[in-house]
Parts: sequence; C-alpha cells; structure tokens
Amino acid sequence: MSEHEATQTLDVKGQNCPMPVVKTKQTIDELATGEVLEVLATDPGSMSDVAGWANTTTGVELLGQEEDGDVFTHYVRKTE
Repeated sequence: MSEHEATQTLDVKGQNCPMPVVKTKQTIDELATGEVLEVLATDPGSMSDVAGWANTTTGVELLGQEEDGDVFTHYVRKTE
C-alpha cells in the first residue's frame, strides 16, 4: 500500500515506450492542479521514462515510483 493518495489510476500495463509517457501526459492534462495520478505499467523502461518526463516537464511532480514484481507504479502530481 502506498502513502500517495491517487485521485485517478491509469493502467498502461502491456504497453511499451513511449505509450506509458504519452498516456500519462494526456491524463495529467485532464486533472486539476494538486491531483495525483497513479500509473500502472509493465514496461521496465517506464521507470526512467516517466522520471525523465516529469523532471523535464513544468507543471508536474514525480512523487514516487514502486516496483512490485513485474508492475511498475508511478505517482505524478499536477502542480499547475
């Protein structure tokens, strides 16, 4: 169980780069400022891809990432 309170969950399991980041961006754009998106992915590359995207994109903050077996969970907050 995560300490991050997600407003919405995006399931991109089974999708490979660049789709997890593309779908994350599309969904974040629909959220209100301060809301948190939980992204569930199975692409190991999503760990660096989502982190890299969040670090170079204004208006989002990567709150954390978790690995549980073959599922990678990312928590992204919309900050503006």
